[in-house]
Amino acid sequence: MSALTGVNHIAFLTSDIDRLAAFYEEVFGAAKVLDLPIPEPEGPGRHALISIGAGASLHAFEFSRIAPPSAAPMFQRGRIDHFALNVPDPETFEQLRTKLVARGSTDGTVTDFGVMRVLTFTDPDGQSVELAHWVGAQDPGEIDMSIASDEERTAQRTAASTELPS
Repeated sequence: MSALTGVNHIAFLTSDIDRLAAFYEEVFGAAKVLDLPIPEPEGPGRHALISIGAGASLHAFEFSRIAPPSAAPMFQRGRIDHFALNVPDPETFEQLRTKLVARGSTDGTVTDFGVMRVLTFTDPDGQSVELAHWVGAQDPGEIDMSIASDEERTAQRTAASTELPS
Protein backbone atom coordinates (compact mmCIF):
# COMPACT_ATOMS: atom_id res chain seq x y z
CA MET A 1 0.00 0.00 0.00
CA SER A 2 1.33 3.41 -0.94
CA ALA A 3 2.26 5.90 1.76
CA LEU A 4 0.89 8.61 -0.52
CA THR A 5 -2.77 9.59 -0.71
CA GLY A 6 -2.74 11.71 -3.86
CA VAL A 7 -1.53 15.08 -5.04
CA ASN A 8 -0.86 17.71 -2.36
CA HIS A 9 -0.38 20.73 -4.60
CA ILE A 10 0.81 21.75 -8.03
CA ALA A 11 2.68 25.06 -8.28
CA PHE A 12 2.68 27.13 -11.45
CA LEU A 13 2.66 30.69 -12.77
CA THR A 14 -0.48 32.59 -13.77
CA SER A 15 -1.00 36.04 -15.21
CA ASP A 16 -4.21 36.57 -13.20
CA ILE A 17 -4.91 34.71 -9.94
CA ASP A 18 -8.44 36.09 -9.63
CA ARG A 19 -9.45 34.97 -13.14
CA LEU A 20 -7.86 31.54 -12.59
CA ALA A 21 -9.51 31.04 -9.16
CA ALA A 22 -12.90 32.11 -10.55
CA PHE A 23 -12.59 29.52 -13.36
CA TYR A 24 -11.87 26.66 -10.94
CA GLU A 25 -14.57 27.89 -8.53
CA GLU A 26 -17.26 28.20 -11.23
CA VAL A 27 -16.52 24.94 -13.06
CA PHE A 28 -15.40 22.62 -10.25
CA GLY A 29 -16.66 24.22 -7.05
CA ALA A 30 -13.04 24.67 -5.89
CA ALA A 31 -12.29 27.34 -3.31
CA LYS A 32 -9.48 29.86 -3.02
CA VAL A 33 -8.34 29.25 0.56
CA LEU A 34 -5.27 31.49 0.72
CA ASP A 35 -4.19 34.64 -1.10
CA LEU A 36 -0.99 36.33 0.10
CA PRO A 37 1.33 39.03 -1.21
CA ILE A 38 4.92 38.26 -2.18
CA PRO A 39 7.18 41.20 -1.25
CA GLU A 40 10.53 42.20 -2.74
CA PRO A 41 13.02 40.80 -3.60
CA GLU A 42 11.00 37.92 -5.17
CA GLY A 43 7.96 40.15 -5.79
CA PRO A 44 6.07 42.20 -6.14
CA GLY A 45 3.53 39.48 -6.59
CA ARG A 46 1.13 37.20 -4.82
CA HIS A 47 0.30 33.57 -4.45
CA ALA A 48 -2.87 31.63 -3.75
CA LEU A 49 -3.95 28.13 -2.86
CA ILE A 50 -7.05 26.85 -4.64
CA SER A 51 -8.41 23.77 -2.86
CA ILE A 52 -9.46 21.13 -5.37
CA GLY A 53 -10.47 18.34 -2.96
CA ALA A 54 -8.93 15.25 -1.38
CA GLY A 55 -6.29 17.39 0.33
CA ALA A 56 -4.93 18.70 -2.96
CA SER A 57 -4.57 22.29 -4.13
CA LEU A 58 -3.37 24.38 -7.02
CA HIS A 59 -0.66 26.78 -5.84
CA ALA A 60 -0.78 29.68 -8.26
CA PHE A 61 1.89 32.41 -8.34
CA GLU A 62 1.39 35.81 -10.01
CA PHE A 63 4.37 38.14 -10.51
CA SER A 64 4.28 41.49 -12.25
CA ARG A 65 7.84 40.97 -13.56
CA ILE A 66 7.56 37.33 -14.64
CA ALA A 67 5.30 36.33 -17.51
CA PRO A 68 3.90 32.80 -17.48
CA PRO A 69 5.06 30.67 -20.40
CA SER A 70 2.83 30.81 -23.45
CA ALA A 71 0.83 27.83 -24.66
CA ALA A 72 2.92 25.24 -26.53
CA PRO A 73 2.58 21.73 -27.99
CA MET A 74 2.68 18.70 -25.72
CA PHE A 75 6.09 18.03 -24.09
CA GLN A 76 7.31 21.51 -25.05
CA ARG A 77 5.50 23.23 -22.19
CA GLY A 78 8.27 23.18 -19.61
CA ARG A 79 8.94 21.15 -16.52
CA ILE A 80 5.23 20.56 -15.84
CA ASP A 81 3.63 19.63 -19.12
CA HIS A 82 0.13 19.10 -17.72
CA PHE A 83 -1.62 17.80 -14.65
CA ALA A 84 -4.70 15.67 -14.24
CA LEU A 85 -7.55 16.19 -11.83
CA ASN A 86 -9.13 12.98 -10.51
CA VAL A 87 -12.90 12.63 -10.93
CA PRO A 88 -14.61 10.10 -8.62
CA ASP A 89 -17.30 8.69 -10.93
CA PRO A 90 -18.66 8.68 -14.51
CA GLU A 91 -21.58 10.99 -13.67
CA THR A 92 -19.32 13.71 -12.28
CA PHE A 93 -16.97 13.27 -15.24
CA GLU A 94 -19.85 13.88 -17.67
CA GLN A 95 -21.20 16.86 -15.70
CA LEU A 96 -17.77 18.53 -15.74
CA ARG A 97 -17.27 17.67 -19.41
CA THR A 98 -20.57 19.44 -20.21
CA LYS A 99 -19.52 22.55 -18.24
CA LEU A 100 -16.11 22.71 -19.90
CA VAL A 101 -17.57 22.31 -23.41
CA ALA A 102 -20.09 25.07 -22.69
CA ARG A 103 -17.24 27.38 -21.62
CA GLY A 104 -15.27 26.63 -24.80
CA SER A 105 -12.41 25.14 -22.75
CA THR A 106 -12.48 21.85 -24.69
CA ASP A 107 -14.05 20.27 -27.75
CA GLY A 108 -15.29 17.47 -25.47
CA THR A 109 -13.22 14.65 -26.96
CA VAL A 110 -12.74 11.86 -24.42
CA THR A 111 -9.90 9.39 -24.74
CA ASP A 112 -10.50 5.94 -23.27
CA PHE A 113 -7.33 4.14 -22.22
CA GLY A 114 -9.19 1.07 -20.99
CA VAL A 115 -8.37 1.74 -17.34
CA MET A 116 -8.87 5.49 -17.47
CA ARG A 117 -10.97 7.99 -19.39
CA VAL A 118 -9.41 11.41 -20.01
CA LEU A 119 -10.75 14.76 -21.16
CA THR A 120 -8.20 17.47 -21.94
CA PHE A 121 -9.15 21.11 -21.43
CA THR A 122 -7.35 24.44 -21.37
CA ASP A 123 -7.62 26.76 -18.38
CA PRO A 124 -7.67 30.57 -18.75
CA ASP A 125 -3.85 30.74 -18.71
CA GLY A 126 -3.51 28.28 -21.58
CA GLN A 127 -2.41 25.45 -19.23
CA SER A 128 -3.32 22.03 -20.51
CA VAL A 129 -5.21 20.14 -17.80
CA GLU A 130 -6.92 16.76 -17.86
CA LEU A 131 -9.94 15.35 -16.09
CA ALA A 132 -9.19 11.71 -15.38
CA HIS A 133 -11.63 9.01 -14.30
CA TRP A 134 -10.46 5.54 -13.30
CA VAL A 135 -12.64 2.86 -14.90
CA GLY A 136 -13.64 0.00 -12.63
CA ALA A 137 -12.63 1.43 -9.24
CA GLN A 138 -11.69 4.71 -7.60
CA ASP A 139 -8.26 3.49 -6.50
CA PRO A 140 -5.86 2.67 -9.35
CA GLY A 141 -4.31 0.00 -7.11
CA GLU A 142 -7.58 -1.95 -7.36
CA ILE A 143 -7.80 -1.89 -11.17
CA ASP A 144 -6.57 -4.66 -13.44
CA MET A 145 -3.95 -2.69 -15.37
CA SER A 146 -3.55 -5.53 -17.87
CA ILE A 147 -6.65 -4.17 -19.62
CA ALA A 148 -4.88 -0.89 -20.44
CA SER A 149 -5.22 -0.35 -24.17
CA ASP A 150 -2.72 0.07 -26.94
CA GLU A 151 -2.84 3.02 -29.35
CA GLU A 152 -5.03 1.34 -31.98
CA ARG A 153 -7.70 0.23 -29.49
CA THR A 154 -7.57 3.64 -27.78
CA ALA A 155 -8.10 5.44 -31.08
CA GLN A 156 -11.07 3.21 -31.90
CA ARG A 157 -12.70 3.85 -28.52
CA THR A 158 -11.99 7.60 -28.46
CA ALA A 159 -14.69 8.48 -31.00
CA ALA A 160 -17.27 6.21 -29.38
CA SER A 161 -16.54 7.38 -25.83
CA THR A 162 -17.27 11.02 -26.71
CA GLU A 163 -20.91 10.00 -27.11
CA LEU A 164 -21.45 7.83 -24.04
CA PRO A 165 -20.52 8.25 -20.39
CA SER A 166 -19.22 5.02 -18.84
